[in-house]
Amino acid sequence: MDESLARATVEDWIEAYEQVWRTPGTAALASIFVEDARYSQGPYEEPVVGLAAIGRMWEAAREGAAEPFTMTSSIVAVDGDTAVVRVEVHYAEPTPHEYRDLWVMRFAPDGRCREYEEWPFAPSDRITMSS
Repeated sequence: MDESLARATVEDWIEAYEQVWRTPGTAALASIFVEDARYSQGPYEEPVVGLAAIGRMWEAAREGAAEPFTMTSSIVAVDGDTAVVRVEVHYAEPTPHEYRDLWVMRFAPDGRCREYEEWPFAPSDRITMSS
Protein backbone atom coordinates (compact mmCIF):
# COMPACT_ATOMS: atom_id res chain seq x y z
CA MET A 1 0.00 0.00 0.00
CA ASP A 2 1.34 3.44 -0.93
CA GLU A 3 2.03 5.41 2.29
CA SER A 4 0.28 8.57 1.07
CA LEU A 5 -2.78 6.46 0.22
CA ALA A 6 -2.62 4.86 3.68
CA ARG A 7 -2.42 8.26 5.36
CA ALA A 8 -5.38 9.49 3.31
CA THR A 9 -7.34 6.38 4.28
CA VAL A 10 -6.56 6.99 7.96
CA GLU A 11 -7.47 10.69 7.70
CA ASP A 12 -10.79 9.76 6.06
CA TRP A 13 -11.44 7.15 8.75
CA ILE A 14 -10.81 9.66 11.57
CA GLU A 15 -13.26 12.10 9.97
CA ALA A 16 -15.81 9.30 9.59
CA TYR A 17 -15.29 8.22 13.24
CA GLU A 18 -16.09 11.73 14.46
CA GLN A 19 -19.13 11.92 12.18
CA VAL A 20 -20.43 8.56 13.42
CA TRP A 21 -19.93 9.68 17.06
CA ARG A 22 -22.06 12.76 16.24
CA THR A 23 -24.77 10.63 14.57
CA PRO A 24 -27.77 9.46 16.65
CA GLY A 25 -27.92 5.70 17.15
CA THR A 26 -25.21 3.25 16.26
CA ALA A 27 -26.19 1.85 12.85
CA ALA A 28 -23.42 3.87 11.17
CA LEU A 29 -20.75 1.97 13.13
CA ALA A 30 -20.77 -0.61 10.33
CA SER A 31 -19.34 2.03 8.00
CA ILE A 32 -16.15 2.35 10.07
CA PHE A 33 -15.79 -1.00 11.91
CA VAL A 34 -15.93 -4.57 10.62
CA GLU A 35 -18.62 -6.84 12.09
CA ASP A 36 -16.28 -8.57 14.54
CA ALA A 37 -14.14 -5.52 15.39
CA ARG A 38 -12.29 -5.38 18.70
CA TYR A 39 -12.47 -2.03 20.54
CA SER A 40 -10.44 -1.41 23.70
CA GLN A 41 -10.97 1.74 25.78
CA GLY A 42 -7.51 1.50 27.32
CA PRO A 43 -4.28 -0.44 27.08
CA TYR A 44 -5.25 -2.71 29.98
CA GLU A 45 -8.97 -2.91 29.21
CA GLU A 46 -10.60 -6.03 27.81
CA PRO A 47 -11.75 -5.30 24.26
CA VAL A 48 -15.40 -4.98 23.41
CA VAL A 49 -15.99 -7.34 20.47
CA GLY A 50 -18.54 -6.97 17.68
CA LEU A 51 -20.63 -4.11 16.35
CA ALA A 52 -23.57 -4.69 18.69
CA ALA A 53 -21.35 -4.62 21.79
CA ILE A 54 -19.41 -1.59 20.51
CA GLY A 55 -22.74 0.16 19.92
CA ARG A 56 -23.87 -0.48 23.49
CA MET A 57 -20.52 0.77 24.80
CA TRP A 58 -20.73 3.95 22.69
CA GLU A 59 -24.25 4.71 23.86
CA ALA A 60 -23.15 4.30 27.48
CA ALA A 61 -20.03 6.44 26.99
CA ARG A 62 -21.54 9.49 25.33
CA GLU A 63 -24.14 11.95 26.56
CA GLY A 64 -25.74 11.77 23.14
CA ALA A 65 -24.88 12.49 19.56
CA ALA A 66 -25.38 16.22 20.11
CA GLU A 67 -22.86 16.59 22.95
CA PRO A 68 -20.71 19.64 22.17
CA PHE A 69 -17.02 18.92 21.58
CA THR A 70 -14.13 19.73 19.31
CA MET A 71 -11.65 17.16 18.10
CA THR A 72 -8.25 17.53 16.48
CA SER A 73 -5.92 14.78 15.34
CA SER A 74 -2.55 14.13 13.81
CA ILE A 75 -1.24 10.90 12.39
CA VAL A 76 1.88 9.72 14.20
CA ALA A 77 2.63 6.66 12.07
CA VAL A 78 1.25 4.39 9.38
CA ASP A 79 2.83 0.99 8.76
CA GLY A 80 1.09 -1.63 6.67
CA ASP A 81 -2.43 -2.05 8.09
CA THR A 82 -1.64 -0.25 11.37
CA ALA A 83 -1.93 3.43 12.25
CA VAL A 84 -1.20 5.45 15.37
CA VAL A 85 -2.95 8.79 15.80
CA ARG A 86 -2.76 11.50 18.45
CA VAL A 87 -6.19 12.96 19.21
CA GLU A 88 -7.29 15.83 21.40
CA VAL A 89 -10.93 16.18 22.42
CA HIS A 90 -12.39 19.13 24.30
CA TYR A 91 -15.92 18.73 25.63
CA ALA A 92 -18.00 21.80 26.43
CA GLU A 93 -20.95 22.24 28.77
CA PRO A 94 -22.46 20.93 30.93
CA THR A 95 -19.20 19.44 32.24
CA PRO A 96 -16.13 20.80 30.43
CA HIS A 97 -13.31 18.28 30.21
CA GLU A 98 -10.63 17.18 27.81
CA TYR A 99 -8.62 14.17 26.74
CA ARG A 100 -5.40 13.59 24.89
CA ASP A 101 -5.50 10.20 23.28
CA LEU A 102 -3.36 7.87 21.30
CA TRP A 103 -5.34 5.61 19.01
CA VAL A 104 -3.78 2.41 17.70
CA MET A 105 -5.79 0.97 14.84
CA ARG A 106 -5.50 -2.02 12.52
CA PHE A 107 -7.48 -1.83 9.32
CA ALA A 108 -9.19 -4.43 7.17
CA PRO A 109 -8.50 -4.34 3.41
CA ASP A 110 -11.77 -2.44 2.84
CA GLY A 111 -10.60 0.51 5.00
CA ARG A 112 -12.76 -0.25 8.01
CA CYS A 113 -11.14 -0.77 11.40
CA ARG A 114 -10.81 -4.30 12.77
CA GLU A 115 -8.86 -3.49 15.97
CA TYR A 116 -9.01 -0.21 17.88
CA GLU A 117 -7.20 0.59 21.11
CA GLU A 118 -7.19 3.99 22.74
CA TRP A 119 -4.85 5.36 25.39
CA PRO A 120 -6.84 8.25 26.88
CA PHE A 121 -5.33 10.75 29.29
CA ALA A 122 -7.01 13.65 31.06
CA PRO A 123 -5.15 16.49 32.82
CA SER A 124 -5.92 14.81 36.14
CA ASP A 125 -4.07 11.67 34.92
CA ARG A 126 -0.63 13.31 35.06
CA ILE A 127 2.18 10.89 35.73
CA THR A 128 5.05 11.95 37.93
CA MET A 129 8.30 10.06 37.87
CA SER A 130 10.30 9.84 41.07
CA SER A 131 14.03 9.28 41.04
